[in-house]
Amino acid sequence: MAGRAATSSAKWAREFLFRRVSSNPLGGAIRNCSSASSTPKVPKVPHFSKKGRMLTGATIGLAIAGGAYVSTADEATFCGWLFSATKVVNPLFALLDAEFAHKLAVTAAARGWVPREKRPDPQILGLEVWGRKFSNPIGLAAGFDKNAEATEGLLGLGFGFVEVGSVTPVPQEGNPKPRIFRLREDGAIINRCGFNSEGIVVVAKRLGAQHGKRMLAETSGTSSSSSDEVKPGGKSGPGILGVNLGKNKTSEDAAADYVQGVHNLSQYADYLVINVSSPNTAGLRMLQGRKQLKDLVKKVQAARDEMQWGDDGPPPLLVKIAPDLSRGELEDIAAVALALHLDGLIISNTTVSRPDPVTNNPVATETGGLSGKPLFPLSTNMLREMYTLTRGKIPLIGCGGVSSGEDAYKKIRAGATLVQLYTGFAYGGPALIPQIKEELVSCLERDGFKSIQEAIGADHR
Repeated sequence: MAGRAATSSAKWAREFLFRRVSSNPLGGAIRNCSSASSTPKVPKVPHFSKKGRMLTGATIGLAIAGGAYVSTADEATFCGWLFSATKVVNPLFALLDAEFAHKLAVTAAARGWVPREKRPDPQILGLEVWGRKFSNPIGLAAGFDKNAEATEGLLGLGFGFVEVGSVTPVPQEGNPKPRIFRLREDGAIINRCGFNSEGIVVVAKRLGAQHGKRMLAETSGTSSSSSDEVKPGGKSGPGILGVNLGKNKTSEDAAADYVQGVHNLSQYADYLVINVSSPNTAGLRMLQGRKQLKDLVKKVQAARDEMQWGDDGPPPLLVKIAPDLSRGELEDIAAVALALHLDGLIISNTTVSRPDPVTNNPVATETGGLSGKPLFPLSTNMLREMYTLTRGKIPLIGCGGVSSGEDAYKKIRAGATLVQLYTGFAYGGPALIPQIKEELVSCLERDGFKSIQEAIGADHR
């Protein structure tokens, strides 16, 4: 297997370089020089920006190095090298406009231009939640792949689960640009995207195609695998897929929007999320009130339960809440979650506050939700409170400021069953994923835990 991997990787490197030369105007001129007239013409070299030359040079350099390296490396070693190599390319994204860089990253994942994790996750990281097996508890939060363009590539990076969306019923552009702002020195981002979405129809078509592809692969592989073997994964492939539902900006019936999302997307989701906490859609956070949330969850649950489901049953339903809630508001949400047997809560979304040291950053004056390292204390304290209020009876997903294995571990000890990241991934790139998992294993072993399950809520014991 390692030999085949090395051969195919070397072939890829040669083909990649050939395409680069073929598509370069200068390369084309050199290649066709034999058919030119006796008086050679000096080819006009196109002007490339400094950023373009750096990106191209880094990419070609990695391809050459990779092609040479794979001839002597086994599959696991080469896989590790690929992830480490992204550390060279990822900082170059900082030279690009924030939203363009985001789109480029999604495109790269969608087209398979990112590493694919071939190494199995350590057994200590595996756990079962909602009857679904997670190979590890580290997930990608909603907002990165809003339109389900790159689920296969993102899951292939080694995330235990990926959440797409938020998806709105009708396509909408979101708020005017610019709407994403980096606070690099603080490891933070401010965004006011406003649920920019291609809409339910487009996303359902993509997820349906991916679901069909997985079913075909499973059917063709049945004869070669043991029927008793249970592999971690969900409806979209080797990993769990969550679908985050949003409402349209102009909608006057929020519940109807979420119900429409359930009817069209739930059959492709391993879990569903009602997003009532984005600060960038006017009036959305009002749905977190006790009565409003209770009425909304009841309607969405009813819509889900009235559909026909197989042996696995309907997808779990979660609610994503804001980090800017008072103690009384948290108590109301906990009461609704327990009374209606909600399957989980995601804590938390971005914050409208500007905690230190962000207040000293001139970009902090931009309107929108703040994510990244400055959000970690606020969201983790709120996670800890919600674990107490729900008495550990409801799975919680800790989200906000995670950029290391130690951060993930602190979320888990505070009460998180699963952990999500976004801004940390935007800055750290693919190499951050295996790093976080490795660090998390070290944290668990350091404190004598034999599994993730043992560490959940450890701070409360």
